Amino acid sequence: MSEPNKNNKKEAMFSPKNQKLLSNPLGKDNPITVQVLGICSVLAITVQLRTSLVMAISVVAVMGLANVIISILRKTIPPRIRIIVQLTVIASLVILVDQLLKAYVYDVSRQLSVFVGLIITNCIIMGRLEAFALNNKPWPSFLDGVGNAAGYGSVLLMVGFFRELLGSGTLMGYQVIPNFLYDLGYENNGFMILPPMALITVGIIIWVHRYRDRNLVDIS
Repeated sequence: MSEPNKNNKKEAMFSPKNQKLLSNPLGKDNPITVQVLGICSVLAITVQLRTSLVMAISVVAVMGLANVIISILRKTIPPRIRIIVQLTVIASLVILVDQLLKAYVYDVSRQLSVFVGLIITNCIIMGRLEAFALNNKPWPSFLDGVGNAAGYGSVLLMVGFFRELLGSGTLMGYQVIPNFLYDLGYENNGFMILPPMALITVGIIIWVHRYRDRNLVDIS
């Protein structure tokens, strides 16, 4: 293949349209702050930043690969059983991710408990398979999957950051608030590690995001 053809192919792969598949879910089309999808897991596993990070990476892997597989198979899947096929693909990838977590980060796997398995029912993944992967080629589908999973993961990390920092005084399990502040009377906010505070934190993030992008997002 000649050099110009290689450059053209590379430009096509990272065209502005494809770049938006990655960038838009991180901003104006975020699946949580705009579409309000995938809230359950955000509320459940964000007490610590580490578990939030592992869940975010897991969803990126599952969603990116699932989109590619469904895109490759899209012309061979009978419409009547497409949901079954999608669930089978997602479940297979989730089982693989779950086994890898148990093998390499067992303590985090125990903390995540059943919530890794619940990736199967994550409406963001099913939604992108239905709305995008079934109608597009593998490469754009991969970018769409990774972009939306990264948008989901960014909110996970924000919630996990504030809940662990303010609730426990740590980040990634390491103490970051100096002891002298505790000596002066500072106390960790125990409410931050309770489930209701996850919902409140997500609500604040959604409000800030929509206020910032109020000219781009319809909040009526």
